[in-house]
Amino acid sequence: MNPFNHQSSVQKNDEWLTPPEIIKALGEFDLDPCSPINRPWNTAKKHFTIEDNGFLQEWEGRVWLNPPYGQYTEKWLSRMASHNNGIVLTFARVDTNWFHEWIFRCATGILFLKGRPHFYLADGTMYKNNSGAPVCLAAFGDENFDALNRSGLAGKLVRLKECSDCNDLRVEVERCYAALQFKIR
Repeated sequence: MNPFNHQSSVQKNDEWLTPPEIIKALGEFDLDPCSPINRPWNTAKKHFTIEDNGFLQEWEGRVWLNPPYGQYTEKWLSRMASHNNGIVLTFARVDTNWFHEWIFRCATGILFLKGRPHFYLADGTMYKNNSGAPVCLAAFGDENFDALNRSGLAGKLVRLKECSDCNDLRVEVERCYAALQFKIR
């Protein structure tokens, strides 16, 4: 098994549930647009599943985003950057274009978690192996950065410089998102 492709290689499963202690440490979220259909615990007040296509739904309030890893990760991150109110759990793939474009460029801050967490399966059991690669929590918006700071989660918190062109980028993402919604409906 390639440890740098753990999530997609083990059981060919995109539903890796966030450890409940991470959710609890970050406070209450209004929406989880990537929630599994069957979940042993809530991650937010409102949940969208694959059946709802949470990417295309209206996002409101503070969003928790643990997106499916793989070819669509960048799309989910662009949507969070546009929404600009929430926290994303993702691999700390600082070498990738998507990390530079959507995390380094648009996030307010990043908590690089110490160690590699163990994710959970949809039945609530902890997966025997850890995540297989470093993960981080990226905050979008000052309140979410403050939540990372207060969380007590072990790791290194980094405040990012406000991106001067990120607002233009968000407008462009919203324009593309609106066009995509129009085509689908």
